[in-house]
Amino acid sequence: MKTIAENANDFADLRTMGKGDCIYVDKTDYFHRLVTDAGRKLFFIARPRRFGKSLMITTFKAIFQGKRELFKGLKIDATDYDWKVHPVIHLDFSLCARSSHSEFMAEMPAVLKTAINKSGYAYDKNETPSVNFLNAIEWHYAQGTPCVVLIDEYDDPVARALANPAEADAIRNELSGFYGKIKGKTDMIRFLMITGVSKFTKMSVFSALSNLTDLSPKPEYAAMLGYTEEELDLYFGEHMAAHAKVMGLSDADYRAELKRWYNGYRFSIDNAITVYNPVSTGLTFAERSSEFRGTWTQTGRASTLMNYIKREGALQVDLDGVVSAGESDFDVSDLDNLSPIGMLYQTGYLTIADYSQGLYQLRVPDEEVKRDMAALLAGAWAGRDAQWSASLGVKLRAGKWGDFFDGLKALYAKLPYGPHESDERKNEFSYQRPLCALLAAQGFRYDPEVTQTVGRSDLIAEHPSGIWIFELKVDESADAALAQIHEKDYAAPYRARNIPIWAIGLNFDSKTRHLKDAMYERL
Repeated sequence: MKTIAENANDFADLRTMGKGDCIYVDKTDYFHRLVTDAGRKLFFIARPRRFGKSLMITTFKAIFQGKRELFKGLKIDATDYDWKVHPVIHLDFSLCARSSHSEFMAEMPAVLKTAINKSGYAYDKNETPSVNFLNAIEWHYAQGTPCVVLIDEYDDPVARALANPAEADAIRNELSGFYGKIKGKTDMIRFLMITGVSKFTKMSVFSALSNLTDLSPKPEYAAMLGYTEEELDLYFGEHMAAHAKVMGLSDADYRAELKRWYNGYRFSIDNAITVYNPVSTGLTFAERSSEFRGTWTQTGRASTLMNYIKREGALQVDLDGVVSAGESDFDVSDLDNLSPIGMLYQTGYLTIADYSQGLYQLRVPDEEVKRDMAALLAGAWAGRDAQWSASLGVKLRAGKWGDFFDGLKALYAKLPYGPHESDERKNEFSYQRPLCALLAAQGFRYDPEVTQTVGRSDLIAEHPSGIWIFELKVDESADAALAQIHEKDYAAPYRARNIPIWAIGLNFDSKTRHLKDAMYERL
C-alpha cells in the first residue's frame, strides 16, 4: 500500500519522498495540454484554499526545469513533450502576506529577490522589486530562452488585509503596479500561470492582460484540481477499504458517507462533475479515524472570512438549501463593499448547484464545510468565534443544561435583524435558524417543522447519543412549550430506538427577540 503524504505542496519533494513510494494523483494530462497549447500561454485559475494549487504550480516548475525523471510513469511522460529547460520565476505571495501595507512592503523585496535569483538573474538592490521583475524577464529573453512565470496565491496579501480596506487597497495598488509590468512583455514569456482564491478584478493582472485565460470556470478543467470518484478508486482503493474496516462500515455505506462529507465542489456551469477536497480526503485516509471529521476546515478557513460572514447576505444563507446569485454577486473588486456571497463562493463555503439563464443556484458543498460554516454563522450571530458556538453542541449532548441555556441566551441577545424584514421573516431568522446552525456545527441531524399525525413539532435533532425535541414559543412560556410536546406526543416515533429523548421548551420575547426562559425534561 503506497504512502499518503499529508499536506505535500511541493511536487519534487512528493515524488522523491519515501523513495518515490508516495501517492501522486496524476493530473499531468491537464498540465501537458496547457504547456503545449499553441494559441494560449497566459493562464489564471481560482480555487479554494487547500485544493492543490501550490502542488500544481511546483509541478509546472519541474516540467519547465526539464526534470523528466520525476515524471516517470506519469501521463506526460508518455507524450512527445520536448522537456526543454526554461528559467523559472516562481513567486509565492503567501510568504509576504501581512495585515498592513508597510509590513507587506517590508517582506515583498526579499520574496522577489529569492525568486529572481533562483531563476538565474542577479537581483539589483538599487532597483525596485517591479523593475527587477521586468528586467529579469527581459534578460532571460535576451539570453535566448524566454522565462516561465509562476505566481502562487497572487491575492493572499490583499486577502490578509481585508479587515482594513484602506490597507488592503494600498497593497492591491502595489501589486497592480507589479503585475502591470507583465503588459507589453508577454512575448518574452514562455508560460504564465497565476493561482489564487479570489478574483480581485481591478488588479492590473486582469485589466492589463486581456489575453489571460481564466481556467476557473472552464468545463474541460473542472476536475483539474480535486479528486474524482474514478481517481479515488484508482489511487486510494486500499486505503478506503482499510478505513471502512476501522469504521465498521460496508464499502457501499463508507463511500456514501465519504461522498456526503467531502465531495460536492462544482466549478463549472457547463460541466456538472463534482470533486472531493484533496486535503480532506488525504488526511482522512491517512488518519483512519473511527469517524469522519472536518479536516480541511482546520487548515483551509480563509483568515478574513469572519469579517464578511457577519454581513446580512451571508447570515441568511440556508445551510440545507440553495441561494440564488447573479454574476454581480461574484464581484469582489470593491474592497469596501465586498459581496458576502461572492466571498463565500470563492473561499469554498458555497459551490455551484445549478445554473440557468444567468442565475446561479449555490449550496454548501459537503458535510464538513456545512459544520464549519454553521459554527461560523452561530459564532458571528453571537459575536463569538466558531469554537464557542461548536462548544454549545457539546454541552447539549453532555446534558449541561445551565451552560447550554446560558449560551443560547447569549446567542439570541446579539442576534441581528433588520426593520425591512417582515414579521414572519424575523421569526424564522431570529429563532429557528440560529438553533439549526448550532446543531449543524456539532453534527446533529436536524429536521425543522417535522409533520406528524398529531401536529407539527418545531425542531427535532438527532445524534447517536440521543434525540432532542425543541418547541419554540413567543410571548408564552417554556412550560407551555413542554406541555405541547407532551400533549402532541412528539416523541412517539422515536421511542423504539431505545436512546435518550429530551424535550426542550424555549420561550422568546417578541419585543427584544431574546430568549426569556427555557426548560428541559427527559421523556
